[in-house]
Amino acid sequence: MTAAAAARPREESPPGRAGEDGPAPAGRAGRARFPLVLAGLAALLLLSLTAGLAIGSVHVPPGEVWGIVGHALGADWSEPAWSRAREHIVLDVRAPRVLLGAVTGAGLAVVGTALQALVRNPLAEPYLLGVSSGASLGAVAVIVFGFTLFGAVSLSAAAFAGALVTLLLVYTTARSGGRITPLRLVLSGVAFASVLTALLDLLLLTADRGNQARTVLAWTLGGLGGVQWGTLWLPAAALLLGTAVLLVQARPLNLLLAGEESATTLGLDVARFRARMFILLSLVTGVLVAAAGPIGFVGLILPHTVRLFVGSDHRRVLPTAALAGAVFLVWADIAARTVAAPMEIPVGVLTALCGGPFFLWLMRRDARRRGDRGAA
Repeated sequence: MTAAAAARPREESPPGRAGEDGPAPAGRAGRARFPLVLAGLAALLLLSLTAGLAIGSVHVPPGEVWGIVGHALGADWSEPAWSRAREHIVLDVRAPRVLLGAVTGAGLAVVGTALQALVRNPLAEPYLLGVSSGASLGAVAVIVFGFTLFGAVSLSAAAFAGALVTLLLVYTTARSGGRITPLRLVLSGVAFASVLTALLDLLLLTADRGNQARTVLAWTLGGLGGVQWGTLWLPAAALLLGTAVLLVQARPLNLLLAGEESATTLGLDVARFRARMFILLSLVTGVLVAAAGPIGFVGLILPHTVRLFVGSDHRRVLPTAALAGAVFLVWADIAARTVAAPMEIPVGVLTALCGGPFFLWLMRRDARRRGDRGAA
């Protein structure tokens, strides 16, 4: 098998077991479907962004939304007939929040896709592996103790450090005899997440100011409120950097689907590649968690869903997962703002309600397939 052939994974192969127990086959249909899926998701994202700007306690008609946005961008296709209050709601209150939702959803989906390939485990994602908990602990430590060593990016830097250390600890603990089983990886992630959550609770209990503790507690549930234009550039830059690098590294990610030995035979330095990717994924996760709090299961649901439509090739999965993740989290945030209005539900609670059953379904599917292989 040539390196070029190995870099094109079998379309039915899931991350972790090339050709053994993959989801529904996509094959040539997946390749042919890719442009249509990408165009459809791009149109759906545009529709979702419009809905995110229009829906809320004050309804703004979609045409007026685009009039306000166009006017702010310098386009004069319509005469301003809206009030200053509505312009403020769309541009200063909802727009940063909706864009952060799109950026965070896209970033978490891309990170989950890459993690599942790197550790060859379909259950891997930042929240389940404790990476988000590590990032949260680092960020909360900055809030509680007031560290400002890196100025305006101190929160993100601490979240990055927490995410990286946690990911390395989970991976090292789960790896035994050169192999990682899905159960061992998930259990290691759950164990580290529990310890880190306990430490985070301890920080909250010992915080000097009650208001500070309440603020941090709300943040740990995941939410997109409170973001401002001035802080949006950092998660957007992390998303663009992470996605661009991962797209360039799509071939090595595809090689890992064939197994570590096969990837090494075909010229990939697996250990060095994993180390570089762990640093990159920890950086993206840390920045996103610092901006939006720990939001779980986005990196689990979307990669598996898009593989059903475009196959397992990371050149197609990564951009598709990014768009699907952006759409998913924008609508999750709309639901968080509206289902219990005027009270707002943390968006992390809603994603957990969706992701928990999805995780259990994946576990049952994996166990059933292992049982079928054992009986064969």
